[in-house]
Amino acid sequence: MNTEISALFTIFGATGDLAHRKLYPSLFRLFKKGYIQKNFAVIGTARREWTDTYFREVVADSVKDIVENEEELTEFTSHFYYISHNVNDAAHYVELKKLSETLDEKYTINGNRIFYLAMAPQFFGVIGDMLKSNHLITDNGFNRLIIEKPFGHDLQSATELNEQLARSFSEDQIYRIDHYLGKEMIQNISAVRFSNMIFEALWNNKYIDNVQITLSETVGVEDRGDYYDHTGALRDMVQNHVLQIVALLVMEPPLSLDGNDVRNEKIKALRSLRLYENKQDVLDNFVRGQYVAGNEQVGYTDEPNVNPESNTETFVAGKIMVDNFRWAGVPFYIRTGKRMSQKDTYIHIQFKHVSMNLFPTEGVEEVAQPNILTIHISPLEGFSLRLNTKRVGQGTEMKNIRMHQILDEQTSANSPEAYERLLLDSLNGDPTNFTHWKEVEQSWRFIDQIRNAWDDEENYIFDYESGSMGPKESYDLLARDNFDWIEFNWSTKYKKD
Repeated sequence: MNTEISALFTIFGATGDLAHRKLYPSLFRLFKKGYIQKNFAVIGTARREWTDTYFREVVADSVKDIVENEEELTEFTSHFYYISHNVNDAAHYVELKKLSETLDEKYTINGNRIFYLAMAPQFFGVIGDMLKSNHLITDNGFNRLIIEKPFGHDLQSATELNEQLARSFSEDQIYRIDHYLGKEMIQNISAVRFSNMIFEALWNNKYIDNVQITLSETVGVEDRGDYYDHTGALRDMVQNHVLQIVALLVMEPPLSLDGNDVRNEKIKALRSLRLYENKQDVLDNFVRGQYVAGNEQVGYTDEPNVNPESNTETFVAGKIMVDNFRWAGVPFYIRTGKRMSQKDTYIHIQFKHVSMNLFPTEGVEEVAQPNILTIHISPLEGFSLRLNTKRVGQGTEMKNIRMHQILDEQTSANSPEAYERLLLDSLNGDPTNFTHWKEVEQSWRFIDQIRNAWDDEENYIFDYESGSMGPKESYDLLARDNFDWIEFNWSTKYKKD
């Protein structure tokens, strides 16, 4: 049995989709594994007039697929309480404080508080102020504030929000969540880099030709049209998920795996990204696209709650350059989009070709290809490495092979889900996989340069057919450097294997 951690979770936005799909199942898994048992409680708050009984029924429904016995479920849900709450009304925080103190005593929680803000970001600041002014932040235990993205919509708004939260919580109490940092293979980036000499010794511009990062989705905006139309792929995906992956790939070895050491190196990595301050440089190096009808799917501007005249991007491709000694000259190509041909998240690290090719290049079925290390993030999880070997038989013809270690379905199913990992990290006070304010600040500084250039050139947006891998211009971006997007139907290949 794992060591139990005592804590009172207060979830703002407890009736929402995130809480139902991710938070309650993750808490239940932590309960089953013994990380939370007797000395924990959960207060759900939202505007809806729910009772404790109904709230517990909702929680039970959210975890029904992972329940193994009813007694365990009943014990788990008995720790859940609900209070109808208007986040702008100070009187409601008085009631929340009373309930918190009652549960603290009932479950011997010792003043340990985790406040989870699973709601619209415009409420983050006022909740922080109210928690402090109404004395919900305790003196005798830990206090941690978990915040979902987006953290602002540009550098100015993010700075204002951070300053507002800093009135109530210190930086080491604020846990800005990016669920990608909880994924198994994202956490494996550092392991494969720093524990394998064959990679760490080659992890530089002398041996690496380019790096490609793809986060593709087959779905459209679904029921998020109103939100998405004011956000777009650049803010929704690149500012957080993509740049966090880049930081992990680029950063120097930390002094240790301590959260502060890791985040210090990520901050340095993000500071080394080249800022395209000239508008033409942005237009030359970043492509934005919007999906149109195709493959029996409607176009973006025909989606519900989307402005029919919208020029919001649903696709971004870009070339990121890193201005430091290790990475100078190596392009990092990124792309992310909706309504693409396959749902895949992966990283390709393409190594330089051998300078002298001794093997046949004409009149043969296969020729020697550059080595490629691939980190499969989802839906597959694992690694693959492309190598060149001699084809079996007479002669010196080449055969390209892929050595791979892909987690099987059972292993993946038993692996902790991202939110489960991150909730446990917050319980343990481990900030490693949460973003520091300085990371957020530098990310927005990078993104704002692109956004400002695009806003000045509103018509600089390219159509791509639903079910494709993006607009032609995203392929031209790489072709100018004599590269191609590395595309391979990994899922089909490994399912066959």
